[in-house]
Amino acid sequence: MYGLGDVRFFDRIAPLYDLVMPPANGAVLATGFERAERPIDRMLDVGGGSGRASAALTGPETTVVDVSSGMLRRARTTRGLSAVAGDAGRLPFRDGSVDAVLVVDAFHHLPDRKAALREAGRVIAPGGVLVVREFDPSHPLGRLLVAVEHAIGMGSRFSTPDALADDMETVGFDPAVVDRGFGYTVAGVRGSREAGVSPGDSSD
Repeated sequence: MYGLGDVRFFDRIAPLYDLVMPPANGAVLATGFERAERPIDRMLDVGGGSGRASAALTGPETTVVDVSSGMLRRARTTRGLSAVAGDAGRLPFRDGSVDAVLVVDAFHHLPDRKAALREAGRVIAPGGVLVVREFDPSHPLGRLLVAVEHAIGMGSRFSTPDALADDMETVGFDPAVVDRGFGYTVAGVRGSREAGVSPGDSSD
């Protein structure tokens, strides 16, 4: 119905999204950012939609990146955030230009998750951090969520915390599972540029 990426769905529900979604857990996200080995002055909220996760954090200069024009409109008009249309697999930012990338409740919607991880590694400066908040498909509520999203035609693909940590490590991050449960958080510190895999490795 919506296809991998699920853009049309989010364009349609953008006006209601913030009414039905609970606020992001800023304390948990902040714990992930504490792993960074450099000050976090500039951050990208990738797949950030209406800026719900960005709104739970204070401090860094934040830019929301999303492919849904409806959600970006909400981020700009409702929250006054900087918002840029962009694909997580081809971020429109320079190498090493940010200190952190945040992905909250969106990683399972991305068409090419390995490409998204590599792009996060490209734009994050060494010592910066990637923080991903996701849902565990092995949790009872996670299994229900998988069934519901597939039933409405979404192409969602979910990872367990350990599988996501392993994927982060293959592209040059030093990952740690910050918390576990139905919702979990993995934070990966970006190592040197030489630590990642070749850009030509596009397996997912």
